[in-house]
Amino acid sequence: MNSQLIMDSYLLILKSTVEVYIHGTLESSNISNKTLLKTCLLDILNAQEETYNEMTKYGWYSVNNIENTIIKEVLNKIK
Repeated sequence: MNSQLIMDSYLLILKSTVEVYIHGTLESSNISNKTLLKTCLLDILNAQEETYNEMTKYGWYSVNNIENTIIKEVLNKIK
């Protein structure tokens, strides 16, 4: 397994974990649990950002900018 594939997998796991912590935080009625989940959520978000930054540094994750005209076309189609 190469480094890029490992980082891709790790990033997907982090993104999935964020969803779990978000829902747990929103649904928790116990303040102690909610506080713990918020802390864990922030930790996962930080790890996701660090992983993303590392991947972009090596060119393993790229973001393509979309022109405003394309965005407007899509918005017009869904209206």
